[in-house]
Amino acid sequence: MQQSRRNWLAQAGTLAGAAVLGSAGTALAQQPYPSKPIRMIVPYPAGGGTDTVGRLIGQRLAESLGQPVVVENKPGASGMLGNDMVAKAPADGYTILLAITALIQSPSLYKRMPYDVARDFTPVSLIAKSSDLFVVPNRVPANNLREFLALAKAGKLSYGSYGNGTSSHLHGELLKQQAGIELTHIPYKGAAPLISDLLGGQVDSAFVDVTSANAHLTSNKFKILGITGSQRYKALPNVQTFTELGLPGFEPNGWFGLFLPGGAPKDVTAKLAAETARIVRLPEVTQKLAGMGLQPVGSTPQELATVVSGDTPKWAKIVRDANIQLD
Repeated sequence: MQQSRRNWLAQAGTLAGAAVLGSAGTALAQQPYPSKPIRMIVPYPAGGGTDTVGRLIGQRLAESLGQPVVVENKPGASGMLGNDMVAKAPADGYTILLAITALIQSPSLYKRMPYDVARDFTPVSLIAKSSDLFVVPNRVPANNLREFLALAKAGKLSYGSYGNGTSSHLHGELLKQQAGIELTHIPYKGAAPLISDLLGGQVDSAFVDVTSANAHLTSNKFKILGITGSQRYKALPNVQTFTELGLPGFEPNGWFGLFLPGGAPKDVTAKLAAETARIVRLPEVTQKLAGMGLQPVGSTPQELATVVSGDTPKWAKIVRDANIQLD
């Protein structure tokens, strides 16, 4: 009898402990998002444009969400190292990715990918769009795109890029395809050495992002012949788009966007999207993004998903027609 009583007391204690633990687990599960720090993975080095955008948005997300947003730079493999970290992270909203256009360009450029963009990422918000300026050094005797194309057809000219497979490379190939010209591609290791050689006249032309070119726009050391994207840059209202110049097809903009791992909860995605869109529209944030040569957006998840699905085949066609394949 005494033994039975001891067994009953032990079972009751176990059930009570389980109930307490269950209640604690339920309370934890019901905590509003976010209830702990968030990691923002930036798949490029610190100090660059992507890092700047990430820290600008991350700081204000932390203020509005009431939890730290820790920016972690994970460069490597053309951004794929950091992208892959997010693709394989738990889809709980506590690991987010600040991605750029390369996210949807890489699958066409590389034979093997560690992730599937459509399956392994959840679009959150399109932060901003970017455009590339087509520039030539002053020594090139062309004052507009028509004159440059005539020079290219008459002789051998070059164009530089930030490296093989970058947007500046793909835009150069698209210009060759659409205008029916030959240009020798000279890949550089990033924007800084390319800009340096442009200013020095060692390369005949290049597509450079507005952010990298901003510091030199008033130097009068190169001429701007056009701008990619669907609209003009407000700070350079006289620079025409390629569509206006008679070469439609340069409309896919570069962009910066937030993503979660695939299968992220819809309520978490919606909350992050709403906060990001609100932050992007803050006057001080809009001003900073515009000062970087970006067009602030702040979109819904569906709007970013539409950009991803619409631009992916356009970049793929450029890569396929130029026969670009990277290891």
